[in-house]
Amino acid sequence: MMRMRTKTTGMSPVNGITGNGVGGSEVADWELRPGGMLVQKRNPDSDGGAIPAHTIRVRVKHGSNYHEIYINSQASFGELKKLLAAPTGLHPQDQKLFFKDKERDSKAYLDIVGVKDRSKIVLVEDPTSQERRYLEMRKNAKMEKAAKSISEISLEVDKLAGQVLLNLQ
Repeated sequence: MMRMRTKTTGMSPVNGITGNGVGGSEVADWELRPGGMLVQKRNPDSDGGAIPAHTIRVRVKHGSNYHEIYINSQASFGELKKLLAAPTGLHPQDQKLFFKDKERDSKAYLDIVGVKDRSKIVLVEDPTSQERRYLEMRKNAKMEKAAKSISEISLEVDKLAGQVLLNLQ
């Protein structure tokens, strides 16, 4: 009978590999991506040893206008929405971004979805936000009209109070 040798690989049976990939005391945090891939979690605070991400140029179509935005390739769609708020005048919550004919969530990362340099993204204003803004505008107009009426009445009451004081003297 032959003896079998076991080989240590530095891999933990629970976590797979350790934080540095060599086998040490660090433990990596893992996340499950929508496609079912198990990957190490991104930590935005630590840049140590990370490969620097490069800036990409993205063409965003909004109506008949095109906006060229320079953004980090590892940014999220939410960060892109924040950058688009100034040139488009739309609040980030009122924006819908479509890439490859699919609406993308604000938490999705550009590089994971497949956005590369000179990719085209379509920006559409959310119709429910337009309706909400219109209703709010009507409500504000009614409130301003009521406030104006109250101030006119208050001014008239003050005039009458002045006349009453003159008549009493």
